[in-house]
Amino acid sequence: MQVFPAQQKSLDDAHRALKEKDYQRAHSLAMGVLQENPEVAEGYFIMALIAHQHDNVTKAADVVERALGFDPGNTDYLLFHAQCMLELNRTEQAREIVAGITDPQVVSAHQSDMLGVLHSRLGQHTAALVYFRRACALQPEDASYQYNLASCAQFSGLFDEAEAAYEKAIALQPDYYRSHSSLSQLRRQSPDNNHIERLLSLWSSLDNDVDARLHIGHALAKEYEDLGNYRLAMHYLLEAKREKHRQVSDEAQDNARLFSALHRMPQRLADLEDVGFATDEPIFIVGMPRTGTTLVERILSSHAQVESAGELANFSLLVKRQLQTGTRWVLDAETIDQAHRLDFEQLGREYVESTRHLTGNSPHFIDKMPLNFMYVPLIAKALPGARIICLRRNPMDTCLSNFRQLFATRFSYYNYAYSLRDTAEFYARFHDLMNHYAQSLGDRFYQVHYENVVQQPEKETRSLLRCCGLSWDPRCLEFDDNQAPVATASSVQVREKIYNRAVQRWRHYEPWLGEAVTVFEQNGIEYR
Repeated sequence: MQVFPAQQKSLDDAHRALKEKDYQRAHSLAMGVLQENPEVAEGYFIMALIAHQHDNVTKAADVVERALGFDPGNTDYLLFHAQCMLELNRTEQAREIVAGITDPQVVSAHQSDMLGVLHSRLGQHTAALVYFRRACALQPEDASYQYNLASCAQFSGLFDEAEAAYEKAIALQPDYYRSHSSLSQLRRQSPDNNHIERLLSLWSSLDNDVDARLHIGHALAKEYEDLGNYRLAMHYLLEAKREKHRQVSDEAQDNARLFSALHRMPQRLADLEDVGFATDEPIFIVGMPRTGTTLVERILSSHAQVESAGELANFSLLVKRQLQTGTRWVLDAETIDQAHRLDFEQLGREYVESTRHLTGNSPHFIDKMPLNFMYVPLIAKALPGARIICLRRNPMDTCLSNFRQLFATRFSYYNYAYSLRDTAEFYARFHDLMNHYAQSLGDRFYQVHYENVVQQPEKETRSLLRCCGLSWDPRCLEFDDNQAPVATASSVQVREKIYNRAVQRWRHYEPWLGEAVTVFEQNGIEYR
């Protein structure tokens, strides 16, 4: 469709208004073009971008589809459409769109980077790396492209490339705080080789940017811990998290309601007919984060018959989609209380089908989403042949590791980790719930202790394989040679040989753990 010069100028002006966040002007300009000519695809694309900026992703998806109706091969429209599909949890549709984009269609750095992000979010890290490298080659002075390349290289075990790209991002933009925190995690710092001076200088210049303080404070804590200065490590952790804890809403009451609903769930499901989807393919690894879930995943996925699908949100999203509860969260008390209405055969079948693009024809696959521990009774009902492995770790080490971890700030499910007391209270609820599951599910629910895995790796590996109905495979003890990407906080550690330096780590921090001690004593939790 021909666009006249005056219309093109209006479209260009609308894009400039979008960059300046002048949405009213952008909307007016785009609507003006569409009123003159309702077949101008770019006018709809601008309207879709405006809807997306206002968090109306459903409308953005609908409007960009109209743009594609007039210009079906437009790469920018296709990439944006795939982004919307992912944000709407329509993963299969996003995957199909991405698979249909050919190399000649990707001509700019922005398109390359966006395609890399989409591949990465779909778990396709090898493909993502190609496009992130291309984006950096086309536009090497963009710090965000360097950061995305670094993150993907880190997931892929290419630590030298990751370090160089993180440093390049920092050189381009010294206050790119996410690069600083990620860089500190890449290796153990030493007295002669660390970033503390640079981080302290940046810390002193931070004003009220809560997320920046969170990242730089975590980086300082990690580097001081590596140097054995646990007092300063805890100091910066507490300082980094204080404002963020104040900023997020108090979710203690919501967590209490959620865990109460989870406690009720096994009894509410007990009288339902045991009809799920018959398959023994899935192996679920669940538990609190930072308790060895990735370690066990790497051990099992080194077996010839097991593929790792990563940390999938598929099960929780399918539960929410089928129940159609009106609450804003995927996981909440209202949704759990309606779980008895699920069609469990459909849930199990759709879950397995939703993993096919990641698992192929592998006899077994692993879903290592730690917070799936909340869905264990539903998993057992929907997939009666699935193995469910729950990681347990020393309670105080669990709390400290969660408090030390910088989780993705966009996921409110991890807001407990901004306070040591909240973390301990979350753990106490988890501890009580796992004991409840163990009683109600029996052998279906296999608990393994992190300390046993690192201290007796062969014995525990053989037990894990028996639990999963798998034959012995010596490669399971050589998991550090596993080259598959790891898109979790353990992406560095799991490429090392097994170690036990994290056992009883909490003792280094004992003087500052009083809040957790109080919570554990109140709940009768032994941690010494």
